[in-house]
Amino acid sequence: DRRSAMSLLTHALACLFGMGSWVAINGMWVELPLIVPEIPEGWYLPSYLTVLIQLANMGPLFVTLMHRFYPGKLSEVAVIYTIISLGILATLLLAFFWKETLVIGGDSRSVPLLVLTFFLSLVDCTSSVTFLPFMMRLKPQYLTTYFIGEGLSGLVPGLVALIQGVGVVQCVNQTHAINETWNSTTDTFELQAWYQPANFSPQIFFIFLSFMMGVCLVAFLLLNYHPAVSRECKHNRYLDGVANGENRELAHRRNNQPEQKPMISPLESPQSELKSSFGSGKYSWMQVLFVFVVLAWVNALTNAVLPAVQSYSCLPYGNSAYHLAATLAAVANPAACFIAMILPLRSLLLMAGLTTFGTGVGCYIMATAVLSPCPILVHQSTGTFLIVIAWVLLVLTLSYVKVMIGVILRDEGHSALVWCGAVVQLGSMLGALTMFPLVSVYNFFRSGDPCNTKCPI
Repeated sequence: DRRSAMSLLTHALACLFGMGSWVAINGMWVELPLIVPEIPEGWYLPSYLTVLIQLANMGPLFVTLMHRFYPGKLSEVAVIYTIISLGILATLLLAFFWKETLVIGGDSRSVPLLVLTFFLSLVDCTSSVTFLPFMMRLKPQYLTTYFIGEGLSGLVPGLVALIQGVGVVQCVNQTHAINETWNSTTDTFELQAWYQPANFSPQIFFIFLSFMMGVCLVAFLLLNYHPAVSRECKHNRYLDGVANGENRELAHRRNNQPEQKPMISPLESPQSELKSSFGSGKYSWMQVLFVFVVLAWVNALTNAVLPAVQSYSCLPYGNSAYHLAATLAAVANPAACFIAMILPLRSLLLMAGLTTFGTGVGCYIMATAVLSPCPILVHQSTGTFLIVIAWVLLVLTLSYVKVMIGVILRDEGHSALVWCGAVVQLGSMLGALTMFPLVSVYNFFRSGDPCNTKCPI
């Protein structure tokens, strides 16, 4: 019927809106194998990207502080329009200037690439504290759809990169001539990694990312103004007058005002002296702290710590294992969100159990990375299976935990979701700052040659 069709439309728009949240930076990461050989920074570029992403956290910090100290002064809708438009422009400019360099201090530097990547990071980081609170305007079930779209922001660029043929390597025989004496030479054969040319250029890929950001903008416009979506907006329980016959214009103005309910309610009675909570009064201070600590920990693992060592954990088992793990893990993210849509559980005990299990799987992945280029079971199909399934279980489990937390905080109001986005970025930042010196400064992890690394059986 018509109502179901309109609900389906809102779900689709929420998904497309969520997809634009991290599609630009996720796209940049999967395109690295094609970008790196063409720029002077080489494989130091991932380290620079990590620093740029953390610098871009000034965006969510600014938004969070404005909500805290000047509530109502910052228009959420205007910020979303600005960052999406900036994302469209930055990805479009990348398509034409990503290879351009400038001479600084006598050395060539990819200044346009680094500057535009910073703006993309600013867009995606700021989306964490603006997109989620905006979803407060819709009914709770659409938040899970938004998380599905957020998961697809990693899957879609990954699938396009697979079609593009990013990082496809073949081992070919390379002949080397060695002088044994003054009058004779001996030819030796060595396997050398040869990366196949891509099916289309990075320029086309960046134009695709710009198109995806454009789709996100259209979805946001429809979520904001389409009459059918307006009927899907929840009744604001804090503005009872709207539901009692006030005119539409006044209702619209009130619904767009900042929510006055604080994330942590003041003490209301003697019985609540030791049990302050979210607005619903359902959670204690310790439970609130637990939720946010888990949120920071899970995002540190999934957004920074383990992605920084994914190549070290997978490549020893072969290039196919790396791509299979990356692709299936990207599928696991929206799959976890879909499961959460069917089973929107809020059990803190279950959250603790899933977080512990996911952390254990992460420890196995970290162990394989530390032992690279010769991790356990490196020459056996069992090892390949285990590392691929480990990445799938990690993303599936911890993505479900993130959605659980989102569902819990969704019920607690606008300010709870603002703080949710801030903690997500805080956890990611701490994880990245921890891994950056280990990976890029001290070279704690070692990668092997995909064709010549020999390990004891």
